[in-house]
Amino acid sequence: MKKCLVFLLLAGCGFRPMFSGYDADIYVAPISGINGIDLRNSLNAKFGGQHDASARYTLTVNLGEPTTQYKALERTGDATWQQVSIGANFELARDGEKIASGREVAAESYTFVRYLVAANASYNNAVKNIITVLADKISVRVITATADYEKEQTDR
Repeated sequence: MKKCLVFLLLAGCGFRPMFSGYDADIYVAPISGINGIDLRNSLNAKFGGQHDASARYTLTVNLGEPTTQYKALERTGDATWQQVSIGANFELARDGEKIASGREVAAESYTFVRYLVAANASYNNAVKNIITVLADKISVRVITATADYEKEQTDR
């Protein structure tokens, strides 16, 4: 009942989710590395599918390498938790003019165990989660920048 009431209140106020029916004409330039491929695919999905190089906007992303840091140590000196983080610089352009740029960083902790297969699985899952978070962060900033730019152009 409460969910229905909240929905009705939001429907009447003009609230519209940011990604609702949004098909941005954004070309995501290839990003190097396996993680770059995953990030590019995630970004294309956020922007309504893959667009070619003749798209209105071009997004260039430079994805850094994952870095790990020990977070918890046993008395023996063995690590039990590690944190992996990845940073990405991005630039959004239209007709060669830079519209927006920035840097996003995401990190996640994972269990580091003595068994190599389990430790690798934990690490790989953490990296995949980070790529998803980076795609979310970058896409929100890019869609906001394109909406602001379009509004600015129509106000002129």
